[in-house]
Amino acid sequence: MATRPKPRTERRADLVEAARRAMLEHGTSVRLNQVAEQAGLTSGAVLYHYPDLQDLLLDANRAGMERFHDYRMRAVEGIDDPARKLVVTIASGLPVDSDDPDVRLLCELGGAAARNTVYAALLTSLYDRQVAMYQVILESGAAQGAFHLADSSLTIGRNLVSLEDAYGYRMMARHSSIDHGTATRLILDYARLATGHPLPVDET
Repeated sequence: MATRPKPRTERRADLVEAARRAMLEHGTSVRLNQVAEQAGLTSGAVLYHYPDLQDLLLDANRAGMERFHDYRMRAVEGIDDPARKLVVTIASGLPVDSDDPDVRLLCELGGAAARNTVYAALLTSLYDRQVAMYQVILESGAAQGAFHLADSSLTIGRNLVSLEDAYGYRMMARHSSIDHGTATRLILDYARLATGHPLPVDET
């Protein structure tokens, strides 16, 4: 009995994942045949679903970025306490460890951003969305009287995202004294000063 071909949307999802694996192995200058090899397809079959390789690479990068905004938004949907929501958001913005593939891909993207305006725009958009995500939490906490912000929500949000980026990079560079727990605690130290709240230690 013949195997039914995968639906087009499922095949495209498989190609996005194959492109992510290829970029992790070969960097952002990955070639079509390298993506095809990861997908177990011919180059022609890849082009049938994605006539332009750059469109596939962009979709692959967008999929990786979802974790750092959409996933984090969903993770705190059921949390009412703004302090707890802030702690969970901070902890979820850091690499799991120094081999975290999503963060490795972001680092590859960051290295190419100076030469590729589309990648630069993607990273800028992600940064701005994360800042806005923090602003909502900070302003909600302030409105409830839980936070007493030491600066504007925009400034604090920018600092929080920048600290995530900085400590995340240190982790990916395998800094011996910076792991996920340490980075989370260091960012929380700043967040306590910025919000005037003795934020709980993350237990996840």
